[in-house]
Amino acid sequence: MGAAGTEPAIALHVLAMPYPGRGHVNPMMNLCKLISVRKPDILFTFVVTEEWHGFIGSDTRKPANICFATIPNCIPSELGRAKDFPGFLKAVATKMEAPFEQLLDRLELPVDVIIADTYLDWVVLVGNRRNIPVASLWTMSATVFSVFHHFELLKQNGHFPVEIS
Repeated sequence: MGAAGTEPAIALHVLAMPYPGRGHVNPMMNLCKLISVRKPDILFTFVVTEEWHGFIGSDTRKPANICFATIPNCIPSELGRAKDFPGFLKAVATKMEAPFEQLLDRLELPVDVIIADTYLDWVVLVGNRRNIPVASLWTMSATVFSVFHHFELLKQNGHFPVEIS
C-alpha cells in the first residue's frame, strides 16, 4: 500500500485482450486476477466488446486494479455466432484490430505490455507497430496444444484424417 490507506502506485500497465468467445474470456480474467492479487501495483485493463462487457461487466469479485475497457460490437453476436461460424472467425480476424488501436490511443496511461489470446495474431502486429511487448495466452489444455503442435506427425503416420466408416 501507499501512504496510509491510499492505493499503491501503478508500476506496470498491462492490457489483456481475450478472444471474444466462451472458454477464452474466463481464462484470461482468471490469469489477470491471479496476478493482480499478488501484485496490486499492476493495473490491468481488460478489453472486451460492448456485448461481452454486458455479460461480465457486473463482476464485482474482480480486484480493484482490474478495469474494463470496451471496443464496439464490430463482430457478430456471441449469441448467434454458430449460424455463421466462418463469418465470425473472419470478423474477429479483420474487424477488431482498428477499434483496438483506437482504444490504445484513448487510454490515459501508456500500455507497458499486452497479454493477448493466441488466436488474436493481429494483436502482435499492433504491439510491434507500437513497440509494446505482447505475451500470448494459450487458453486450452496442454493436450490440445500438443495435438496442434504435432499435427504433421498425425498426418504422416496415417492417423489423420480419421476413417470413421
